[in-house]
Amino acid sequence: MRLSRAVLIDVILTIGEVIGLCITVSVAREPRSRPVDLGAYILAALIALPIPLHRRWPLGVLLASSALLFVYYSSGYPGFSPTYALSVQLCFAALAGKWRWATGITVFYLIAGYIVTLALKDESVMQTLSDSLPQVTLLAGIILFGEYARSRRELAAETRERLRQAEESREREAARRVAEERLRIARELHDTVAHSMATITVQAGSALHLLGDGDDGSRAALSAIRTTGKEALAEIRATLGMLRDGTGGATGAAAFIEHGLARLPALFEAMRAAGLTVDVHSSGTGTLAAEADHAAYRIVQESLTNVLRHAGPSAEARVTLTYGDRELLVEVTDDGAGPSEGMCPGNGLNGMRERAEAMGGAFTTGRGSAGGFTVSARLPALEASGAPDDAVTGAAPPGSEGV
Repeated sequence: MRLSRAVLIDVILTIGEVIGLCITVSVAREPRSRPVDLGAYILAALIALPIPLHRRWPLGVLLASSALLFVYYSSGYPGFSPTYALSVQLCFAALAGKWRWATGITVFYLIAGYIVTLALKDESVMQTLSDSLPQVTLLAGIILFGEYARSRRELAAETRERLRQAEESREREAARRVAEERLRIARELHDTVAHSMATITVQAGSALHLLGDGDDGSRAALSAIRTTGKEALAEIRATLGMLRDGTGGATGAAAFIEHGLARLPALFEAMRAAGLTVDVHSSGTGTLAAEADHAAYRIVQESLTNVLRHAGPSAEARVTLTYGDRELLVEVTDDGAGPSEGMCPGNGLNGMRERAEAMGGAFTTGRGSAGGFTVSARLPALEASGAPDDAVTGAAPPGSEGV
């Protein structure tokens, strides 16, 4: 197993300090000190061994190494500067924010070393102090370097946090602008589409009133226009309400159930009133989630609308609903003129494709085997045993066979 970069650095530092301390001990000389033996080297090596634990216990490593250094000094072996033994530990402790402990331990060893040096060597106070200045400067520089690195690390973390907060602020501002644009679109749709649908519905009702009892064909067509207009107006208002609120939630789920396959008989009746013959076949049963039920209805609705608009006045449509174990196959075919060469999909076909693919289903279109145009969609279906409360059981719509 390969060692990580951090562990490798810690191992190198530990080995380097062990070697450095052993060399320092081998050349250390002091009057009236014990001769250097194996115990001195073992104690020197033990001072450096806690270093690999500094990432978890930086202060503990410093205290352990300081205690082992004190044990070495107390054993009577030739002394050496604490700079050689504690530089790495002091730096890591300061880097972890323990600079007060690092400063206190450094001051303790410097004062103790100064007193011992005065007692063992025949030097003046100022000369001993002058000899100690390089060690003081070096140890102070080590602690300051660790504290500087820590402050830079905290500054970098604070900068990242500010950037994250700024990004969240930008996202909230973008969401606010999207909500405002959604509200503006809702107002525009309400002022145009909803008003136009309401006008069409009112005019169709007025025409029925003026028509009287004669001309049953015109009356049926006008009744279909008024009924379709009312239903479309109700759907537009519900959709605009969701768009204005910016939420779907339970309201959206309820709308899916109301606008699902259970409404196919009314759709087929409206198509019949418009002059389109629709043949419906359904096989199997299954349980659909509300979203799948809504998508299936919309696909059938849009497909039949396209047949009515593009297939020709004498075209016939066939709607096939096949329930499988885990999916519903919706297929709408017609015997009209079929697609022209180089036909580009319109918004209706693209919308049906997006509905199916958004649910993890599939959608295909093309010329039928016997001419005309075919729309086929596979939608995921839930098993009856695992259906949620808002699921819709699919079967042949009542009264839809052979419309």
